[in-house]
Amino acid sequence: MKHLILTAAALGLAGTLAACGQKEAATVEAGAAPPAPAAAAPVASGSNMTGMAMPADAKMAKGTGTVTAVDATAGTITVDHAPIPEAEWPAMTMGFKATPALAQSVKVGDKVAFDLKLQGGAGEITAIQKQ
Repeated sequence: MKHLILTAAALGLAGTLAACGQKEAATVEAGAAPPAPAAAAPVASGSNMTGMAMPADAKMAKGTGTVTAVDATAGTITVDHAPIPEAEWPAMTMGFKATPALAQSVKVGDKVAFDLKLQGGAGEITAIQKQ
């Protein structure tokens, strides 16, 4: 009976992975717990950047957009930006870390060009210029 249940679990995992276009990663041994199915990567929408491609090492990128919020105390600038090809990000609104000096140099509504340091799933504005 254990073998039948584990086989059914393994087939369910194989079916789930096949539906996602992935090959079965491992077979289930008798007496072993079946592996948990892999979670699908979330899709980015609005100001949520979860699921966006992000390099493992620091990488530089350039962007353009309109400042929608500034919090100099927290050190963030929110920008409604155009696509950023270096990060494989579509156009969206998102917040970026920034030094207090950079945050104080812009205000809501400013059209800007900015340099980003991409690392660890986040972007940090390293330079910003009003256009």
